[in-house]
Amino acid sequence: MAKKLFLIIGAPGSGKTTDASLIAKKHADKIAHYSTGDMLRAEVSSGSELGQTIESFISRGALVPLDIIIDTIISAIKGSDKDVVLIDGYPRSVEQMTALDEIIVNEEDIDLVSVIEVRVSEQVAKERILGRAAEAKDGEERSDDSVEVFYDRMKVYTDPLAEIQAFYTDRALLEVINGERTLEVIVDEMDAFIQSKI
Repeated sequence: MAKKLFLIIGAPGSGKTTDASLIAKKHADKIAHYSTGDMLRAEVSSGSELGQTIESFISRGALVPLDIIIDTIISAIKGSDKDVVLIDGYPRSVEQMTALDEIIVNEEDIDLVSVIEVRVSEQVAKERILGRAAEAKDGEERSDDSVEVFYDRMKVYTDPLAEIQAFYTDRALLEVINGERTLEVIVDEMDAFIQSKI
């Protein structure tokens, strides 16, 4: 039986990782959740050949190449003992999107069911991210660098976004969820959507 794959995208501060992990906890018998970073780390700690290759990039601060990220994602999905897999934070670029699509088209074991976008305004994302930074600093005055970092991360997310949205909308795969409400409401809506698709 093919694994059902859901990709979850959202701006920094959209809460996508928290949403996905809560849903996977609630349905621990059938839903697995990975974020791209977790998968790369898990592969490294498994000591596999792929893991050693990943480690060689990470250890020298280089970006892990696209084909390796794809291999890692595919092996994590196939290796999961759950029928439904949620991956958050992917795709982050048009290249990542296209590369995964090319593989999934030929994979009978993996069925991309939906791409869920947790949508928040830049203002809300900024308040959440910088609010976190401010709390972490004991309420000291925030430095501008954290603001700059936020805008950099936001730009990385938003630059390819329209193209990613259009690609998945054309395939009737994009589901947008309003991420500006309370966590409970968002998780319930996302969970209900996932359940309706599996």
